[in-house]
Order: sequence, then structure tokens, then C-alpha cells
Amino acid sequence: MGRDEIRDSLRRGRALGCTEALFCLGDKPERVNPGYREELAALGHSSTVDYVREACKIALEEGLLPHTNMGVLTRREMARLRPVNASLGLMLESISVRLCSTGMPHYYSPDKHPVVRLRMIEEAGELAIPFTTGILVGIGERRSERIDGLLAIREVHERYGHIQEVIIQNFRAKSDTPMAGAFEPDSFEMARTIAVARLILGPEANIQAPPNLSPGDHLLFLEAGINDWGGISPLTQDFVNPEAAWPDLDRLGRTCSASGFTLEPRLCVYPEFMTPAWIDPTLIDRVVTMARCGRSDGVPGEPRPAENGNASTLR
Repeated sequence: MGRDEIRDSLRRGRALGCTEALFCLGDKPERVNPGYREELAALGHSSTVDYVREACKIALEEGLLPHTNMGVLTRREMARLRPVNASLGLMLESISVRLCSTGMPHYYSPDKHPVVRLRMIEEAGELAIPFTTGILVGIGERRSERIDGLLAIREVHERYGHIQEVIIQNFRAKSDTPMAGAFEPDSFEMARTIAVARLILGPEANIQAPPNLSPGDHLLFLEAGINDWGGISPLTQDFVNPEAAWPDLDRLGRTCSASGFTLEPRLCVYPEFMTPAWIDPTLIDRVVTMARCGRSDGVPGEPRPAENGNASTLR
């Protein structure tokens, strides 16, 4: 996307009441794609990190808070992105080295090695960056390996206190991938994993399950222990899972009510992290004002449902 495309999308999002700009992309595509390197150069950038940093600045100019998940980043790269992001993220996916062996799902993906991913998550803690992570369910891991992944996340959080949200995400088979014929986890397997995550991470943890990936299981997941649905957009599709439509917010709200919860909007950084210790000094006043007012323009208003990157939470 060029600068004008980015700004136009951000303006349309803000007009719809959005508060978050989610920047989600793969690991350093300039390493393997010459055409992409040429596009970056035409925009005046030598790296994707520089490009995303400029996009985050544009988002802030347009009144939205950036949250970036662009694969594995170095400590220096995260430090560069911290002043222009309210939070960062990277899925751990799995703690299993076995999944990186020959013929397994992560064999051709060195950036998915658990040592590499855990290092970034730890360094984000050292930099005091509010961080979102999680595990992927159904890619060939054992149940014991899921537990090990959750324990690893808990251990990192106990040391740094920066894990603001843990996502329990179900694998969805894609027709144009080598795992097109793989089985997807069923409802019970997901609910079981959510319940175990709640037991391991404790009552104060924020646990999310994407609602568009399990449209028939919302009540089940609430009962299993989630307290967050993640971002829901009125503007864009879920580009990672374009086949999975966003849920209807009114219906989702009724489901939450039936389970004793109220659906409320939240920002891309959780309330407990809205302090100068966690948010860059250039952003803290804006974050606090947006949280207090519930609107991206700082005008007091009634709480609204979650929208584009306006992550939804349950209370």
C-alpha cells in the first residue's frame, strides 16, 4: 500500500468509529522478494520496519492507535517501533521444536522456531512493551506441547509482566497450502485448550479466541474461560482468514449477555498497561484520553461495540 492508500483506509476506519490500526504482515519479505525490495525503494525505504514505522506515524496523525504484528523483530527494531505503537504482538504458536523437523509444519519456516520467537517475546518484556501472543491449536502439536507453550508464556510474563493478552487460535486449513487436507481442531478441543489456558494463566489473564474462526462456539468458549474476542472490523475482512466473516456485533453481545458478560470496546492496549511505565511518553496522554472518552476523537460518548481493530472485551 502506498501512502495515500494507507491514509485513505485509516480515514475511512476512523469515520466508522475505529480506534486501532492493525499492521499485520510476514517476516521481512524484502529478504526473498526482489520486486518488493524495488517497491520499498520507490517509497524511500530500505526495510519493511522503516515502512511500517512511517505507516504507524500516519495512523497516529489520523487519530488511530497502531498495533503491529509483523513477525520476528530484533530488539533494535522493536525499540524503533515502540514510540509509534501502543502495543506489539507475535504469536508463539508452539513451543515444540519437533514441529520444526523434516516434514513437519514449521520445517521451512526458521522464524517460527520457538527459541527465535521466545527471544523476541522476552526482549519485548525487557523493553517494557505491552505484548500480545498466543498458541495455535491443531497444527500437529501434542496436548502436552500446548501446555508447555502456555507454561512458557506464563514464565516470561512472571519475569517481565508485559503479556497483555494470550490468543488461543484454531488452525484453519487453506486450499492452496501443503496442509490443505489437515484436520482442523473441533469445538471440544478448542474449549479444552481454553480452559487449560485459564487454569495455567490465572484469573487476571486476558484470554482471547477469534470469534470468526468458530462462529458456532461463542457460548462454549465463554464458558471455557475467555474474556476477549479481539478485533472486529466494519471496514476490512480478516486478511489472514478471508474465508471467515466477522460476527454480527448485536448477536455477539446477546451471546455474551446470556453467559453473564457485557460486551464492551477496548483499545489495543489493555487498561492495566496505560501508564508511563508501559506507554511511550509521546503516546500516553492520547491513550488515556481515548480510553476515558471511548472515542478516537476525544469527544465523550456512549460506549460502542468493537469495530475495526477496536478490540472487544468482556466484563
